[in-house]
Amino acid sequence: MNHVITEQEKLQAPVNQQVSFESGNEMAAKAAAQINYHIMGYFPITPSTEIAQYLDQMKAKGEHDIKLIPADGEHGSAGICYGASVSGARVFNATSANGFLFMLEQLPVQSGTRFPMVLNLVTRAVSGPLDIRGDHSDLYFALNTGWVILTANTPQAVYDLNIMALKVAEHRDVRLPVIVAYDGFFTSHQKRKVLSFKDREVVTEFVGERPADFPNAIDKNNPVTIGAHMNGDDLIHNNYQQSQAMYHADKVFEEIQEEYEKLSGRSYPTIETYAMEDAEAAVFLINSAAETAKDVVDRYRKQGKKVGVITPNMIRPFPKEAMKEALKNVKAVLVGERADSYGANGANMTLEIKSALQELSGAQPVVLSRVFGVGGKDFYEQDAEVFFDDALEAAETSVAAKPFDYHGIHAGDKKQRLLPVIEPQTGSFDTGLIKVTHDAETDQLKVKVPPLRQLMSKPKRIASGHGACPGCGIFPGLELFFKGIEGDVMVLFQTGCGYVVSAAYPHTSHKQTFIHNLFQNGAATLSGTVEAFYEIKRRGEVEIGDDFTFVMVTGDGGMDIGMGSAIGTSLRNHGMIIVEYDNEGYMNTGSQQSYSTPIGHMTSTSNVGKNQKGKAFHHKDTPQIMAATNIPYVFTGTEAYPQDLIKKAAKAQWYAKHEGLVYGKLLITCPLNWKSEERYGQRIIKAAVDSCFFPLYEVEKGKTTITYNPEAKNKREPVSEWLKYLGKAKHMLKPEHEQLYRAFEIEVDKRWNRLKAKHECEYL
Repeated sequence: MNHVITEQEKLQAPVNQQVSFESGNEMAAKAAAQINYHIMGYFPITPSTEIAQYLDQMKAKGEHDIKLIPADGEHGSAGICYGASVSGARVFNATSANGFLFMLEQLPVQSGTRFPMVLNLVTRAVSGPLDIRGDHSDLYFALNTGWVILTANTPQAVYDLNIMALKVAEHRDVRLPVIVAYDGFFTSHQKRKVLSFKDREVVTEFVGERPADFPNAIDKNNPVTIGAHMNGDDLIHNNYQQSQAMYHADKVFEEIQEEYEKLSGRSYPTIETYAMEDAEAAVFLINSAAETAKDVVDRYRKQGKKVGVITPNMIRPFPKEAMKEALKNVKAVLVGERADSYGANGANMTLEIKSALQELSGAQPVVLSRVFGVGGKDFYEQDAEVFFDDALEAAETSVAAKPFDYHGIHAGDKKQRLLPVIEPQTGSFDTGLIKVTHDAETDQLKVKVPPLRQLMSKPKRIASGHGACPGCGIFPGLELFFKGIEGDVMVLFQTGCGYVVSAAYPHTSHKQTFIHNLFQNGAATLSGTVEAFYEIKRRGEVEIGDDFTFVMVTGDGGMDIGMGSAIGTSLRNHGMIIVEYDNEGYMNTGSQQSYSTPIGHMTSTSNVGKNQKGKAFHHKDTPQIMAATNIPYVFTGTEAYPQDLIKKAAKAQWYAKHEGLVYGKLLITCPLNWKSEERYGQRIIKAAVDSCFFPLYEVEKGKTTITYNPEAKNKREPVSEWLKYLGKAKHMLKPEHEQLYRAFEIEVDKRWNRLKAKHECEYL
């Protein structure tokens, strides 16, 4: 059933609706705003991030009252949502790919304790390797979470199913959380003509009042225990009840969609069939690919070929009876899936369809399984033609020539293989110009650094040709830091701008060994590399003269979601360096606020409008947090003060090789998302230092030393001198935001004065 809106349908719609041109993410946000959920706990990840952005924009305009809570990671966002749901609140969330997997352990807790909510899963390939485009590898991890799963082919379906999802979740016979899944980029970002209700009241009346007759955590007259430990004798009954509720969701959804059809004029049965009345060969596809296949059905039907398409609106519970009915007269069905179930000779839907067909009496259709479109690989009409042709051949021969296969693969051509453009560099990073000596009597390091021009002969660690934005401060800052590092390095980048612009297969900008791992686990990963290296070396299995310096590079909010891993690594005190480039936001996903974003600053999830004034809370002081773990050395630095940074890099290397873990924070510019001019990069960073917003200091074995004091040099500036360069913060300098500016100024002064006290007294 293809939801293309015609003028006739618009006129026939029972309730007044408006036509617009929207994407799936916009429609998910619109549905959430019209429902007016109580809480959304969220964390940005492509391609679902836009939903929170749209809702924040609406919030700034006063279009809804949802409390938007920015989490420290997807695991945290799932916890926020669960905590809100046990209070009886209506709760909403959105995520994708590895973000979904990061919250995965929380999801069975929510379904097993029977607290409803709605989660939009904007499907995307699961790493690794990293691919931010859409397939269903994340969706298939959802199948065993105990959540009801609805699937949406189009932006129209995203809107409609989101409205129905909450009503399903809260139904007395279900009481389970619901996922609405739709294809990343194909549906999430592509705009289509859609209908939506003009008046929010239509949606709120359809959804109904929040159920108040179920146990919750805030009913003080009826205290409850939620999530008590169970043994097997009890758990089997809990699981049985949950299982029954899941199967009830099938009938409940059918009832609700019939009610919704009367309201909207649009129908969503558990499975949609297209030209299946007399089909001999069928193709089963989830979500957007089915829309492409329908066009091929129209052409093949004109040629006399009896083909049809089946696509589900629900896959949990699996619509077994509807599937049996749709396929009972079909000779062959090809199941196309955007993910594999490795080693199972067919992906998840293939196995479930085969299971359902086992219950048919008489001859059963031949089932073919094809994995296609992983990592967002496009699905064109010619691809659908191959699927139909394979299904027609199986229908004619009653045999599956290839029961399981991948579609869209091809053998590589050795003649076309890429050759290295830059020779690997080793040994050329030793200049002998930097001298670090340890004074045993004072237990202090003495560092001798030559003039900067003498270090310019040192090769860059990162080659040109990367894809960073003009004016990006990441690589100038890192390269300057690396000028202070002698010898060979092994570098791990967490996910972020620095990674995605420098290592896009089959190309890399890294001249020495480079590793990538996800936001939340970079520090732990590199700590394993460090310990494995020294253990292999200790056993004599490898001979290396001069050891590597191990460096983890993080940024774009990586010290939010990765904070736990970093602290654990710090407490274990591995011999490595963590360098954070701080661009004050999650820039790689579109400039969302992070915990390092200063108060009042505008991001795509801390908009400025009549109802809010940018980020609502102060930025995290990460160097102080890391110093509290008692690691040997912590520092801050910027490219605006190069000698200071190079000297600290040299110290960092010595401590990493001799005493343990080092953490350093570099403030770097992001002209695109700071809304600043590219040419002012160094001036902006200098103003941040001179205003004492970003002081330059080090904490060496617990002793704090300010390495540049603008007050002592009579160069201190008010923070307004920094903010005036930033489009994201200029509103703070307007008279109507004087209170906000003053709060920021007071916090900067407080942190600076506290730092000066630590500088003066080593016991603070």
